[in-house]
Amino acid sequence: MHEELTALAERLAALGEQPAPPPQDAVNEAMIRNWRQALGDTRDWGEEAPPAMAQVWSMPGLVSRKEPSAADDILQTLNANGYTGVVATNCEHTYDQPVRVGERLRSTARFGSLVGPKQTGMGLGYFVTWYQTWYVGEERVAEMLFRVLKFQPVKRRPKGKPSAPAIGLDTEFFWEGAREGELRVQKCGECGELRHPPGPMCPACNSTKRDHITASGRGTVYSYVVHHHPPVPGRTPPYVVALVELEEGPRIIGNVLGAEPSEVSVGMPVELTFEKVDDEVTLPQWRPAGRPAPEPKAVPERVSDWPSSEIPLTPTFIISTAIATRDFTPVHHDVALARAQGSKDIFLNILTTMGLVQRYVLEHNPDAVLAGMKVRLGAPAYAGDALVLTGTREGDTVTVRGTVSLGDHVNATVTLR
Repeated sequence: MHEELTALAERLAALGEQPAPPPQDAVNEAMIRNWRQALGDTRDWGEEAPPAMAQVWSMPGLVSRKEPSAADDILQTLNANGYTGVVATNCEHTYDQPVRVGERLRSTARFGSLVGPKQTGMGLGYFVTWYQTWYVGEERVAEMLFRVLKFQPVKRRPKGKPSAPAIGLDTEFFWEGAREGELRVQKCGECGELRHPPGPMCPACNSTKRDHITASGRGTVYSYVVHHHPPVPGRTPPYVVALVELEEGPRIIGNVLGAEPSEVSVGMPVELTFEKVDDEVTLPQWRPAGRPAPEPKAVPERVSDWPSSEIPLTPTFIISTAIATRDFTPVHHDVALARAQGSKDIFLNILTTMGLVQRYVLEHNPDAVLAGMKVRLGAPAYAGDALVLTGTREGDTVTVRGTVSLGDHVNATVTLR
């Protein structure tokens, strides 16, 4: 499947810019009014359309069959192979000139790239990127980069169960040891073979007799990755997840604490340290050999130049803003379908997030004109939560951060003229 996808992506990229389905409606007051009311945008836009609405004019609405886009063949192939979940991750707008009521847009699209497969917090998936450009006549008025993650939904735990490692008969001794400050490695009761992760049978002699040793806590980095995205509760990216080869031979995965990612390398000596999560779970982790155990790292608070703005994310708000942006994707309206695709509830769509960032920036800079906006999404903004926006301006660049209870929902950079 991967080879098929890669070949398809190369063919699509070679096509370059192609005509896209034309927007159904000319730029009009009714759609602008509905959009403003749903998003709580009180600005008087006069005859101009809000720049963040650029994509709204090309959304097909509630139709039984959408016109093909630059990335449809890739997205359908992923769907057919079990990558049925979808979530937008990035959107970047460039605004060349205002769009006015009465103007009729035309648009083009081109395929960008396919990256994957990658293991993400939503499941194994591919990042798919494409571009859309809007014109009035022959003049370009706006361009957009859009990126989604297509993923294989992960079955979620039932509500009420703690998110903790699976502790069973095979692993109980390991987690008990971690709580007591020991790194225990399973040992065959017959032939003495060491193995990790723990299992019910020795892979060397097939014996089910089990014992364990207490490892020295010394090892070397055998391999590692630097985690940047998606956000993980309790972790501040980027951080290193390493496969450590123990002095005794077996290999074990853990985070390398107390070192910048650039300091970590294959073959680097490391020592054991422990990270207590709660009264039940303590995680064996690693630190560079010879360094003291790191102190828990406080998450730095970003200084905001502007007062924060809190937006309650009621189901009505999420659904009405999705409709006002002509986004009828079920994950923004239908709880059952959202859960079937790996989400715990309906969540804010990216077109609305773009609009809310624009609203926040212009509330604090009423005379500003937007030249562009880059948005990166993190934690989903689910119904029942609240989105808190803060911002800092430096010259013509505004940095906006939007947080929800799960962490950062959006980090945006807005460029002003």
